[in-house]
Amino acid sequence: MQDFDSIYKEYFAYVYKFVVNLCKDPELAEEITQETFFKALKNLGKYDDKYKIGTWLCQIAKNTFYSYARHQKRNINIQHEIKVSDEDIEKYFTDKETALAIHRILHNMKEPYREVFWLRTFGELSFLQIAMIFDKTESWARVTYYRAKVYIKEEV
Repeated sequence: MQDFDSIYKEYFAYVYKFVVNLCKDPELAEEITQETFFKALKNLGKYDDKYKIGTWLCQIAKNTFYSYARHQKRNINIQHEIKVSDEDIEKYFTDKETALAIHRILHNMKEPYREVFWLRTFGELSFLQIAMIFDKTESWARVTYYRAKVYIKEEV
């Protein structure tokens, strides 16, 4: 395994871009990325080298962001695309009631569907990036996202 300084230099920009995609706030992304590397350094002994370092770091970053959002009760802007029906592929939520209803549906959705939907829709990650986070195939990410979308469509 590489020394931590070289890991930091090699993956900082990668993790930062990942976090910016999640939170849409460069300053918060910087903070979350720094916290990610701090946690990674503390848990370096727990790293399983069967996983890619970048995937491991992004998993830490994602968990750090979600934890931060929960604890700060941060109002995450949900004015992003969401795919609800085949006829209306790109719909933006400007109505707060609709956005709240979607969040309630997401809150009750089982994992990994909720997280895959969240990462794809709000995090704007590609299916390949999502697959890497879960250590699954790109097809798995596509199917999981599709099933989450169908669930939301049925609940709306």
